[in-house]
Amino acid sequence: MSMALWKKKQTEKTKQAEKKKQAKEIKQTEKKKKKNKKKPAEEYVEQHGLMGSGKDYHVYHMKKTDFLIAWILGFTAALIVLLAFFDNVVLALAGGVVCAKLMPNYYCGFRKKRQLNELRTQFKDLMESLTSSYSAGQNTVEAFKDAISDMTSIYGEDADIVREVQMICTGLENNINIEELLLDFAKRSSLDDVMSFANVFEICNRQGSDLKRIVSDTREIINDKIEVEMEIETMIAGSKNELNIMMVMPVIVVVMLRGMGSGMAGSNTAASVIVKIICMGIFGLAYVIGRKIIDIKI
Repeated sequence: MSMALWKKKQTEKTKQAEKKKQAKEIKQTEKKKKKNKKKPAEEYVEQHGLMGSGKDYHVYHMKKTDFLIAWILGFTAALIVLLAFFDNVVLALAGGVVCAKLMPNYYCGFRKKRQLNELRTQFKDLMESLTSSYSAGQNTVEAFKDAISDMTSIYGEDADIVREVQMICTGLENNINIEELLLDFAKRSSLDDVMSFANVFEICNRQGSDLKRIVSDTREIINDKIEVEMEIETMIAGSKNELNIMMVMPVIVVVMLRGMGSGMAGSNTAASVIVKIICMGIFGLAYVIGRKIIDIKI
């Protein structure tokens, strides 16, 4: 009887051990599944500000004319390059269609960067208008109201800075603090100069500091940045032109060889096609690296 009881205990222990192992394995597999599950990409939600009608400068919405320009540029560039290298109309048209579809993404980034540069220049002129108003002894509300007419006369009614100042004045009429309105504009603008001005303005306005000096200092800082960027642009203008010329030269050389009846440019054997594709990839990579070297940020 004692042997039978001992055997039963041993079998129960083995069963319990197996159950524990199975439970551990199930837990481990569940953990692995949770880790392997990819988190869904969070879509960026546009910020329309406290008034609900503000513009989010993190995003650029392309117009029909922007799409048209991007499609024409992408299609034309690919058509010329592929015709010059491969002398195949079908391949050139197919490549042009592909590049026309891809070009709007790059053109959108270019337009977004240009939009931010224009907004910063407009904000600099706004600081100059506020400085003159504070010098005349006006308060903050009157200074921003006068800035609307100043910005409208310089940039027109459709300018971004005009709409932003109008929203600030509307918010002040609705008893919203000027600090909250400026911080809201700074968050939507994604410009460091606007954010630093909003933070300093918030502290100084609550403590009763000299707002005229703050606005004047901000204007001078932005002016210095713009002047430095202009100096850098003039210094690297020659390098940009050289880079663009170097990227166009292969196409010109191939067209000249084809015009002189050279067999190297006209042949489309397997080896020549592979060499042409590799060369085009090298030139494309060189252009990307060159643009990154030239793109100097302050």
